[in-house]
Amino acid sequence: MRIFGKNSNDRGLCLATTFLAGLFLLSPVCARADTGANDQIAIDMPAPDFTLPDQNGKPFKLSDRKGTWTVVYFYPKADSPGCTEQACAFRDAIKKIESRNGKLVGISADSQDSQKKFHDKHNLSFDLLADSDSKVISQYGVKVPLIGVARRTTFIVDPELKIRSIARDVDPAFDAEWTAETLDELQSDTSKPSSAPAKPVTPSSGKTSKPSSGRAK
Repeated sequence: MRIFGKNSNDRGLCLATTFLAGLFLLSPVCARADTGANDQIAIDMPAPDFTLPDQNGKPFKLSDRKGTWTVVYFYPKADSPGCTEQACAFRDAIKKIESRNGKLVGISADSQDSQKKFHDKHNLSFDLLADSDSKVISQYGVKVPLIGVARRTTFIVDPELKIRSIARDVDPAFDAEWTAETLDELQSDTSKPSSAPAKPVTPSSGKTSKPSSGRAK
């Protein structure tokens, strides 16, 4: 039997601790505790423009979407259990979003190749954008410190390219239905100021997002 020295044990313990810390940081529980959100991202402000490649390498530019509604959802890791559940729910509800003149895109820090594999494996009917350097994730204030992945957050951008709703720490299983309902409310109730939507907004506004099921994803 091989006897490992103290240094080997220390290295093993360090690796195990790093792995467990990474799993914790990916969970909604950790996301709710994180205070690193960009306070400048708020309802009714212009959505920060960006250009990213989709799973096929085609560039997507947000400002090209002027005149129509856009749903931008950030997720931690392609093909992880929670992100798969969320993506498949969006896939199954995509007609509800498109019938409301909305286009859906997902963004994570994964590579274009990883997004392609994730997209094809689950027959997704919307584009996944590769933000491999986490630039846009940081721009939107949803970057998890240390590991650089995105917190699970959904933005709804109106035809004037203004942010109309922000849902943080969303439940992967119900985000798609929530998005369709919120598009309905935002489009039908034009008499209310865009800074006061009926659905989730930023924590700094004093309102909170729709409660999740409590399951860690």
